[in-house]
Amino acid sequence: MKAGKDKVVALHYTLSVDGAQVESSHDRNEPLWILLGHGQLIPGLEKALEDHEAGDAVKATIAPEDGYGERREGQIQRVPKKYFQDAKHLKPGMATVLALKEGGHRAVTVHKVGMSTVDVDLNHPMAGKTLDFDVTLQEVREATKEELEHGHAHPDGVAEH
Repeated sequence: MKAGKDKVVALHYTLSVDGAQVESSHDRNEPLWILLGHGQLIPGLEKALEDHEAGDAVKATIAPEDGYGERREGQIQRVPKKYFQDAKHLKPGMATVLALKEGGHRAVTVHKVGMSTVDVDLNHPMAGKTLDFDVTLQEVREATKEELEHGHAHPDGVAEH
């Protein structure tokens, strides 16, 4: 079966930027489960996976415009510490996750830490970077009705959230 919209893929990946490994699913010893066509992957990687099958190895170089976008100036914002899970350990230059008032999360980079606030760069930490992915597809299957309704994949044998 070929990967594409509304298909579930289990994959292992390694992400490198400028020749240095940034992260890898191999560190967790579990594949990443994705429902394709539902915004869970950056557009360039999703496109690179289309029409591949289980067992395929895919190397993809993703330009910023197909990844996390170009960096934009003037994206520093001051945020109360309560919106960070572990605010007392934040240091300038660290990538972290900001909890949004309206729900959800956003990856940001710490710019400055104050007594009760944190100045963050709202650009995604990977914005403006060319991303090199080395991906191996472990499984490709049809999405279940429940997965399509929820908008994300459920790893085999895991129905709970």
